[in-house]
Amino acid sequence: MKDYQSVADAVAEQIRSGALRPGDRLPPQREFARQQGIANSTAARVYQELARRGLTVGEVGRGTFVRAVSAASGASLPALTEPAAGRVDLELNYPTVPEQSALLAEGLGGLLRPDALGYALLPVGTAGLPAVQESAADTLARGGWRPDPARVLFAGNGRQAISAVITALVPPGGRLGVEELTYPVIKAVAARLAITLVPLAMDEDGLIPEAVAEAHAAAPLHAVYVQPRLHNPLSLTMPEQRIERLAEVLLRLGLPAVEDAIWAFLRDELPPLAAYAPERTVLIDSLSKRIAPGLTLGFAVAPPALTSEIAVSLRSGGWSPMRFALEAAHRWQQDGTVKKLVVAKQREAAVRQEIAARHLDGFAVRSHPRSYHCWWQLPRPWRADTFVAAAARHGIGVVPAAAFTVGGSQAPNAVRLGLASPQPEVLAQALGRLAELARSAPDDLVTD
Repeated sequence: MKDYQSVADAVAEQIRSGALRPGDRLPPQREFARQQGIANSTAARVYQELARRGLTVGEVGRGTFVRAVSAASGASLPALTEPAAGRVDLELNYPTVPEQSALLAEGLGGLLRPDALGYALLPVGTAGLPAVQESAADTLARGGWRPDPARVLFAGNGRQAISAVITALVPPGGRLGVEELTYPVIKAVAARLAITLVPLAMDEDGLIPEAVAEAHAAAPLHAVYVQPRLHNPLSLTMPEQRIERLAEVLLRLGLPAVEDAIWAFLRDELPPLAAYAPERTVLIDSLSKRIAPGLTLGFAVAPPALTSEIAVSLRSGGWSPMRFALEAAHRWQQDGTVKKLVVAKQREAAVRQEIAARHLDGFAVRSHPRSYHCWWQLPRPWRADTFVAAAARHGIGVVPAAAFTVGGSQAPNAVRLGLASPQPEVLAQALGRLAELARSAPDDLVTD
């Protein structure tokens, strides 16, 4: 005769293996008892045990449902951000906060009604809908700047928006100026489009405007890709005088800029480059960091002269958005969910930066209190590649500087640490382990 513990163990294994997925509904207890050949009272104890372990949740009038893996383990992060086999992932960088799922679920309630859901599953164009453009403009507004809603175009995600805009602005064989340390996806996009990336010099304030002019004079650029606010990987933010000078250079040269503002919501008191050079700047943003990576939406705010061309690029590339994501984003903006999550994630970034500052004290680390990543200039005799390998042996993934370096430029002896994915206590342990590693420098992994 089966006991309730063994039956609960079997169901728990189905959940662990993925045979039962988050959101799946378990049979009613009487039906479950018949399937398992157990008494109704035993089935009741099985369901109580599954709930006690945090594997299921009961909803009055609806039944018993499998909880998400993160909730079942007592963690607040989605399963996507949790590394397998105990690996601590400081590479992927998707910020979450404990209240995130509850806020998002509340906002989706009305959208899941049959009539509303049927509408939300219809196709939609790159311009979305006027009401959604209005709410998107509110989402993107910061530092006293708000885009013209009619200029907001949508993509499936931020990377698609970047690809579409670069495709529209830079022909095959063309030249795209980028900061000498840049977002790695740009390198992949450029390779696929046969575009030459031109590294542009930086200093402590970010991209040097004169470097743009010099590169353009040497051989004409078609566009410039730049991250003015909370640059990835350096966490730099251009001061106002620098961003004004960059805008002047772009206007004088007639160069369009692709402004990556994916992380800029963490500095929402500062206006974008698009506020200084609106006729020259295409602003790219998304919901992946603000909201969640699993249901995202990309934005491209384009000047009037470029709107049609970029819309065509979005359609021809198959990068149009899903109406469901548009409707969800609209509701989350209207009910205040987006603002609540932005504030919570700004606060969480400060917590994680405090953890990093405590454990990496004494090392050459560059970051910002509202950033979710750190740039760590490694101590000698470590090299970035050997440090990455050593960290991997300790079950920690970090990104070497070479991933951000353009062309044949020599990569700095540094790594980027993404602070968003692990739980705070796991992050603290991992950073402590990395600090010990940096101080020890095993002979078998390090050469000058």
